[in-house]
Amino acid sequence: MNRLRQFLSSMTGRLFVILLLGMSIAAVAATALANARRNQEFDRQLLVRNADRLQSFVQLLDANPEIRTRLLAAGAGIRAAPQQVRLLRSDVALQALLAQRSGPVASARVDLASFGTCQPELRQLLPRTPRADNRSTERTRSRREYQPPRCRLVSLTLSDGTDLRLAFETPAVARDQAAMLDPWFLSLLLLAIAVLAYGVARIASAPLQQLAAAARALGRDLDRAPMPEAGPSEVRHAAQAFNAMQQQLQHHLAQRTQMLAAITHDLQTPLTRLRLRLENVDDASLRERLVADLAAMQALIREGLDLARSEHSREKPVPLELDSLLESLVEDAQEAGADIVFAGGCGQVLSLRPQAMHRLFSNLIDNALKYAGQARVWAASDDHGISVHIRDQGPGIPEQALASVFDPFVRLETSRSRDTGGAGLGLAIARALADKDGAQLSLRNHPDGGLEAIVHWPACTQ
Repeated sequence: MNRLRQFLSSMTGRLFVILLLGMSIAAVAATALANARRNQEFDRQLLVRNADRLQSFVQLLDANPEIRTRLLAAGAGIRAAPQQVRLLRSDVALQALLAQRSGPVASARVDLASFGTCQPELRQLLPRTPRADNRSTERTRSRREYQPPRCRLVSLTLSDGTDLRLAFETPAVARDQAAMLDPWFLSLLLLAIAVLAYGVARIASAPLQQLAAAARALGRDLDRAPMPEAGPSEVRHAAQAFNAMQQQLQHHLAQRTQMLAAITHDLQTPLTRLRLRLENVDDASLRERLVADLAAMQALIREGLDLARSEHSREKPVPLELDSLLESLVEDAQEAGADIVFAGGCGQVLSLRPQAMHRLFSNLIDNALKYAGQARVWAASDDHGISVHIRDQGPGIPEQALASVFDPFVRLETSRSRDTGGAGLGLAIARALADKDGAQLSLRNHPDGGLEAIVHWPACTQ
């Protein structure tokens, strides 16, 4: 049921339903109209045959006056009408058709009469269909309907002036029912329409899906290959606009990175001169404070440049064994005397940027060691994806601040004071690096205490 809801909420599902309903209604209406025209043509042909039959009999009577009485007595379905006749209504259609003929029938008057006028035999009232016990015959019989026999009173004058009143009987006629009423026909029609509607819906929604996939990929890699500009004109225009937007973003980010790099470079010389001059300050306490402020300023500039570069890295992804990277980082920290443990791996190889991932996990491990003094690292995989967990036993972060700590230059004084260093850009850089490789970085306060950083790759991106 959930999959059905997702399908109907998608562009493909909505187009499929619209096309299915529209084409089904149009097909059924067209079939009904064609069936009505077929029935109309059937009635016309039946009327023509009746007119031909009546005209042939009247011409035979008109040309053979000596056997006229015997013909009327032996006529098959056409005989002399009795004196007492109960008329129903005038048969305008047959009378108009006879008026277009030559001979005595052109001036004939035709009225529908009660069936007793024609006095048919009982066997003529019943449809003449062969008996059969097989299912094919039963199905054929169920698809046929019968037009009941009719009796008409035809009044006309022969060429010799003889007035005739003829009882003209038309027997029952079998007619196939409308094809649209056949369940097999309807099933086949609806199946064909459904397949066609689904195919058209998939074709129509494919460009939107490609555009959505390109937009998601652009969020992870601004230097991705441009979208192919192919297909209908609307699709080409959308692809051209998307590629133009990508180029503008690349140009804007390159300008920003270049500007920050230029500022950093230009500031190095005056900062170095300032550092040399500060060494000449006689007051040792004042000199230390000024040098610390200068070091903080230099760190802030470097981290700002690192943040910009993290969003505009041209490093290419390669197959990377996640467990080996985490183990090497943990071993490096252990050799430096840190209290850190690698608790387990996931055994997965992902397409990642090695330097970016090295910096991402280094930042998270350094944060845990800096603010809690110890850390525990492990990786896990399941049906939902792959996750790397870095947990410490520190004071944690207030719940209301878990989202804001990823913003640039945000620092929490209660747990991360200026005395510990940093400019509030570490987590912002880490999230930018994770996003670039299709991962999601999140923080949570562990139920058993401490802060846990989780880097998660969804299953769809593996």
